Amino acid sequence: MGSQARRPRWAVVGLVVYVSAVAAVVFAPVSYGDVIAAFTRWLHDGTGLVPFGAGWVEFAANVLMFVPLGLLLTVLMRHHLWGATLALALSVTVELVQVLIPERSPSLRDVLANGLGAAVGAAIAWLVVLRRRGATPPDGGR
Repeated sequence: MGSQARRPRWAVVGLVVYVSAVAAVVFAPVSYGDVIAAFTRWLHDGTGLVPFGAGWVEFAANVLMFVPLGLLLTVLMRHHLWGATLALALSVTVELVQVLIPERSPSLRDVLANGLGAAVGAAIAWLVVLRRRGATPPDGGR
């Protein structure tokens, strides 16, 4: 294989580190309600951002958590749709596994937020990393 077929080492290392960190967070048998509540209080008291309740804070956290996954998978797979789709499938899997973990509960809202984050990450990868390297455009170069 030529050098163009190689996967960037930084993306592989980044994916291993990312998956390890996220697995520690999402599979821990703890409820993150207290963390979300404390951050929401800080938003209200410290910044005056009263309109943003705990639901929005959790949604934003889920979006941000999946941006790196969408980016890294897109770089590794070299296609924006494949990276985002695999990240969405992983999100669904994580939510289903949470059924088995005490103190955790699956949520369709989490899947939506995770999918949005993965799509943002895939778009960043496509626009910044892959286009600079001359990856195949979404239409196959036609």
